[in-house]
Amino acid sequence: MSGIIVLNQNTKRETGKVVQKGNIAAGKAIADIIRTCLGPRSMLKMLMDPMGGIVMTNDGNAILREINVQHPAAKSMIEVARTQDEEVGDGTTSVIILAGEMLSVAEQFLTQQMHPTVIISAYRQALEDMVDLLRDKVSVPVDTNNRKEMLKIVNSCVGTKFISKW
Repeated sequence: MSGIIVLNQNTKRETGKVVQKGNIAAGKAIADIIRTCLGPRSMLKMLMDPMGGIVMTNDGNAILREINVQHPAAKSMIEVARTQDEEVGDGTTSVIILAGEMLSVAEQFLTQQMHPTVIISAYRQALEDMVDLLRDKVSVPVDTNNRKEMLKIVNSCVGTKFISKW
């Protein structure tokens, strides 16, 4: 079955390494936009809302909601932040910066003519190794029936988010 693709005369279709590098550049650009919003010395970004008002924020998710992008890879990065916010409710800035760094590292391997599937399998192996390391050497057993201990954990997790709002 053949498909028909109708393109504007000025449109050119790119493939291969050019597209890979463009996708990486778009993903890194999104990460660079909100990189300065992370941490105790985060900087505020000035945004203009649709009504012409000005909003100052260092909330990465709020910034990403206001960005209007057309590039598919940049849209994917923003979707990663939305998913993180929906599933966890926090960490959107961190996950975007981490994804940008992973793209940056992958770019070096693509330049060395390494196939993308090899890079992905190396990332998966690194994830497995890290989970094993965290489980075996870093994690601490928690008694989920101990209410006092569980409240202490929950307070330390959500405390930073709520304290910053009040």
